[in-house]
Amino acid sequence: MTVSPVKGVVLVARRELNTRLRTRSFVVGTVVILLVLGGYLLLQATLIKDADTSKVGLTGQATAVAEQLREAADAAGAHVETVPVANPEQGEQQVRDGDLDALVSGSAADLGVVVKAELDQQLRAVLNGIAQQQVLNAKLLEADLDPAQVMREVGQAQVRLTELEPRDADSGQRLAIGLVIVFLMFFGIQAYGGMVAQGVVEEKASRVVEILLSTLRPWQLMLGKVIGLGLVGLVQLLILAVAGLAMAVGSGAVTLGGVAIGTVAWGLLWYLLGFFLYATVYAAAGSLVSRQEDTASVVTPVSLTLMVGFVAGFNILIQDPDSAGAQVLSLIPVFSPILMPGRIAAGVAASWEVAVALVLTVVFGALLTWVSGRVYRNAVLHTGSRMRLRTALRS
Repeated sequence: MTVSPVKGVVLVARRELNTRLRTRSFVVGTVVILLVLGGYLLLQATLIKDADTSKVGLTGQATAVAEQLREAADAAGAHVETVPVANPEQGEQQVRDGDLDALVSGSAADLGVVVKAELDQQLRAVLNGIAQQQVLNAKLLEADLDPAQVMREVGQAQVRLTELEPRDADSGQRLAIGLVIVFLMFFGIQAYGGMVAQGVVEEKASRVVEILLSTLRPWQLMLGKVIGLGLVGLVQLLILAVAGLAMAVGSGAVTLGGVAIGTVAWGLLWYLLGFFLYATVYAAAGSLVSRQEDTASVVTPVSLTLMVGFVAGFNILIQDPDSAGAQVLSLIPVFSPILMPGRIAAGVAASWEVAVALVLTVVFGALLTWVSGRVYRNAVLHTGSRMRLRTALRS
């Protein structure tokens, strides 16, 4: 009894999808990754908030400069929280205990600062500016000049700035999003690609493949397994992407919601292309052996290629995602699924680069699928010692 080609592929894919999605490892793994991601984002949001805000205690006459200190800090791009302190001794103890970053005392024109180790440079500049402003106001009043009018005229004197290559204010967030998507691509393709090879070897070792091939053709079995496990990986990545994006935006770690959503969409597309490209090779590699102990020896070259793309992706994004090397590597089909989504997230991939990479990946993936299908067909029923790749191609 045989089934139609499409129905055979659908049946195998449905079996893999139902089996894997219902496993405890899938559920527990997804929950654990979400918990780790949530904890990391919460930690980052807390660290960023704590790092950006300086807690300053004010005592004596210095309490009068609280509002001026906060306004000057905001204008300088810093964040200062002021706290009144009853006496200098109490304030110094709070500085020692780490409850205060600095204790300010004295008059506005003669401020004294106590810190535990080192005074933040931005805070130093703000406090120096307040003291200098106070002295300048006094001198202007002595000269019978209006300090406010003089400062308005001084403030109007600005340099003329021409930026030849303006810096993207959001480049840091884009880089972070790009690094995350590179990791997810590597994780998804390697984890579920390895499952394809493992599943092929399990079916060979248990002789289940012989029963399945009595009603299915080899290419139907291979394609169904690849599609089924690919969809399982897609479901997990979609859950992680949506939940992670919601947590990142909610915690304030990411403010570029539109960029992040677009990156997720591109990432899912490149995952499908990359997984299909690599998973067929994993399936062919798995068909060459009949024991689980031998699986690592045949999938290592595939995993190493993925690892090279992953390492290159991280280094390229951190150093210069728009370099000539990055452009070339992201167009090579075996690296495109890892590198191109990261460069898209970084905002440096041109439309023509994305289009060329897509076409090359699809064409190369189709070629690999044909070669892998030939190897799988000729080797999947072979038992005993490992079959050589050359033999599988010529059989």
